[in-house]
Amino acid sequence: MRWLFLLFLMLNAFYYVWHQQEAPLRAKEVLPLSLSRPSQQDIHLLSESDAGREQAAASAEVDQKCLYLGGFPRQEDARTIEQRLISLDIQTQFKTLQLAGVNTYWLRVSPESRRLMDDALIQGLSKDFPQLKNKILSCEGVATAD
Repeated sequence: MRWLFLLFLMLNAFYYVWHQQEAPLRAKEVLPLSLSRPSQQDIHLLSESDAGREQAAASAEVDQKCLYLGGFPRQEDARTIEQRLISLDIQTQFKTLQLAGVNTYWLRVSPESRRLMDDALIQGLSKDFPQLKNKILSCEGVATAD
């Protein structure tokens, strides 16, 4: 029993020395936060900064862009895709473009519904309709045939 007591006493001494090596010898002086950083690095909201204004302008510009699907020589193909998108609550507008005497049919996806259109949906439509083209253009413009 005496040996067990001495073993614990030596382990405690070893643990004490080990702990003292990790502890700092003296406390560090801490400067106030206002002295350590310049006033230009204050925290600002993203909307208050110049980058926030640029991002807001970029998102407004993205909202002015519309997704165009189509380029079909037959109106029935465009109407079929239009019905599929309407069933998914995606608002579209049917457009006809005539180039060199040939009519091509396009669907304009409204900016409000564009968030519902993801790459998987477009790829699924492309598998069913190999001639499907998609473009992101200005909402005022009309998609071209190429």
